[in-house]
Amino acid sequence: MPTSSFFLFIFLFCFSTTTLAGDPYVFYDWTVSYITASPLGLKQKVIGINGKFPGPILNVTTNWNVVVNVKNNLDEPLLLTWDGIQNRKNSWQDGVLGTNCPIPAGWNWTYQFQVKDQIGSFFYFPSLSFQRAAGGYGGIIVNNREVIPVPFGMPDGDITIFISDWYTKTHKELRKDVEKGTDLGVPDGILINGLGPYRFDGAVVPDGVSYGTINVEPGKIYRLRVHNVGISTSLNFRIQNHNLLLVETEGSYTVQQNYTNMDIHVGQSYSFLVTMDQNASSDYYIVASSQFVNSSASVKATGVAILHYSNSQGPASGPLPDLPNENDPIFSMNQARSIRWNVSAGAARPNPQGSFKYGQITVTDVYVILNRPPELIDGKWRTTLNGISYLPPSTPLKLAQQFNIPGVYKLDFPNRLMNRPPKIDTSLINVTFKGFMEIIFQNNDTTVQSYHMNGYAFFVVGMDFGVWTENSRGIYNKWDGVARCTTQVFPGAWTAILVSLDNAGTWNLRAENLNSWYLGQEVYVNVLNPENDTQESPLPDNTIYCGLLSSLQKDQAQRVKFSDASSLSDAHRGILVMLVIAFLAIFIE
Repeated sequence: MPTSSFFLFIFLFCFSTTTLAGDPYVFYDWTVSYITASPLGLKQKVIGINGKFPGPILNVTTNWNVVVNVKNNLDEPLLLTWDGIQNRKNSWQDGVLGTNCPIPAGWNWTYQFQVKDQIGSFFYFPSLSFQRAAGGYGGIIVNNREVIPVPFGMPDGDITIFISDWYTKTHKELRKDVEKGTDLGVPDGILINGLGPYRFDGAVVPDGVSYGTINVEPGKIYRLRVHNVGISTSLNFRIQNHNLLLVETEGSYTVQQNYTNMDIHVGQSYSFLVTMDQNASSDYYIVASSQFVNSSASVKATGVAILHYSNSQGPASGPLPDLPNENDPIFSMNQARSIRWNVSAGAARPNPQGSFKYGQITVTDVYVILNRPPELIDGKWRTTLNGISYLPPSTPLKLAQQFNIPGVYKLDFPNRLMNRPPKIDTSLINVTFKGFMEIIFQNNDTTVQSYHMNGYAFFVVGMDFGVWTENSRGIYNKWDGVARCTTQVFPGAWTAILVSLDNAGTWNLRAENLNSWYLGQEVYVNVLNPENDTQESPLPDNTIYCGLLSSLQKDQAQRVKFSDASSLSDAHRGILVMLVIAFLAIFIE
């Protein structure tokens, strides 16, 4: 081999090794559009991604960079939000109205974010205009890096399951009902992976409804990632004759415990290990049934899929597995309290989860946030947090901050309910970067409410019935309360969380129940770094402008240029081309 070629090879090899050792990029091209489906046996318009309902799964690894080019083929604006993905110091990619202008119909926009220091099970969905009620959701799997051990054996399969309440009305009809103060009522059905129930009872389920089947092998262990992506209904998940070994929830490994069933509230995600240890005398029911729905019609709101062993001897038959504690909030709360953080396991980093001793940190900010059922404010039906119904401004908060536009929002969200009439306003919580925040959610509504915080995992340290007082801190779990991003609050009860404010940006705190969120039950938390941290991501080059900044908007209607969906960046592809050329030069000489 000539000396010059040899040195060229060595140089290119070393350079490419160094470059390729960085965090990988993965590319996705998605077209969001209406498609026709029949989830409950009747044809209706749903929101699909690349023609699929539910949408594709993002399967990535800790620290990977994700690039998703989204083409909006709906007839209304669109944003996708990444439920549970923290977008470290990059709230520009959060996909909610406080951080992003909507993607107009017919336009595309490219999200780019890193799943920095995260593992676990999450999902994405459209965040505007009640669209999640029509679909548009899909799963996110963030795998451990190979150097970080997982606190359980590698399962034989990994299966994502979406459970959701469903209505035959369109999302546009549902939001009009909510605007008029009309209760959503009992859902028309419960879907499992976008499909209706198996015909377990001919009097309840009509003929011709497509249902889901999960195929398994006897003796194998499967990881089931179960997400409640529904509108407003808490659901109980169970599999006939099988235990659910809980191992992870929303990015935290849990103390491993067996459950026969699990209440999964709106927006929550769980991972279970399920061992296929039955004799397969028949198929088995997979059930998602509505909880806390006081109506004789609730039996129709039951989702049923089939677990099919390869050696199954016949179809499932007979009654569904019982739910002994149906509609029992005390049982459900005690079940939630039993979920604990695995303090000895590593997660995205090698150090144990429990090395972050949250119970020993001094609280800097306390907010007691009280909700109320829908009420008329200025002639409109609205929901409130601490008496304020959030009004999204035409100019996103993040853009208003970037361009120093006054009057778009106020930094005066009260830390407790004030003695004044409710109002509609754009009021933010203002806190300091690296502070430590205590939030108590007090539920004065008559239904279970779920609350989610973008950009963070928080510690669920306590919940109880009645009104929270200073003395309630005496029952807080200050050692192994699970860290997650969505928590339930039972009616007439409170839930307390602790948040380490280590992610600078503007972050959405909201009700996950769509009817509550749509009518104003949200607030943004402005996490300000007084040192003007330059590590926070700059304004993206492809920013869409709207509101008071509309004049800055360049025509993006023709910017649709999909990638090759490659897992390598352009730079990496270029390096590989150089390597090929080098090899050819070596062998030619």
